[in-house]
Amino acid sequence: MIDKEVPNIAEALGDVRDGSTIMVGGFGSVGQPDALIEGLIAQGARDLTIIANNAGTGMTGLAKLMAAGHVRKIICSFPRSAGSTVFEELFSAGKLELEIVPQGTLAERIRAAGAGIPAFYTATTVGTRLAEGKETREFSGRTYVMERALHADVALIEAWRTDRMGNCIYRESGRNFNAVMAMAGDRTVVQSCGMVTLGMLDPEAVVTPGIFVDQVVVVPAHTQINETAGGMC
Repeated sequence: MIDKEVPNIAEALGDVRDGSTIMVGGFGSVGQPDALIEGLIAQGARDLTIIANNAGTGMTGLAKLMAAGHVRKIICSFPRSAGSTVFEELFSAGKLELEIVPQGTLAERIRAAGAGIPAFYTATTVGTRLAEGKETREFSGRTYVMERALHADVALIEAWRTDRMGNCIYRESGRNFNAVMAMAGDRTVVQSCGMVTLGMLDPEAVVTPGIFVDQVVVVPAHTQINETAGGMC
């Protein structure tokens, strides 16, 4: 019997090592697995490289992880946003490395990793500083920049509903980066807003098949927090 549910976050994240590359799903606070991030802080791994859409806001989620000193580098599209004071302070002090990737390119680099594609060409950054040092090639008279796939040791994602086999469905904007990141991690841990009996998920609604998921942690209390905060759970 396949049962990917684990009893607690500590068990799910116990083997995360110093220096790991971690993907964190979400679009801002929407769809972000905050309970797993809290667990990562408690677990203690440091010198992490974080791949995410943004660099966190306020003092929760990714911002809290960075403030606690666990992050060495962040790869994202939007490092600065309303309330992103932690990132700005750490970056200005030289305590945090940054790699900016345009959002569409970021999504495609992650998707490419999940699809087994090592690299691809895009015209997005041609002629900008983001293209410096990267291979270029001309197709039909237009220059393109080669971008490499982005892999992670662990992908942390949030799903609206799961079953014990790890099949995931998402709710509205909560889908965002979670679906592609679930495919790009060597190990994928899902924070689920609710577990249903096997066979209860509409197969046409399943976005992430369980084959891409290694562990599921149900966090019902976080569901209420997200609803209050306007999240998608």
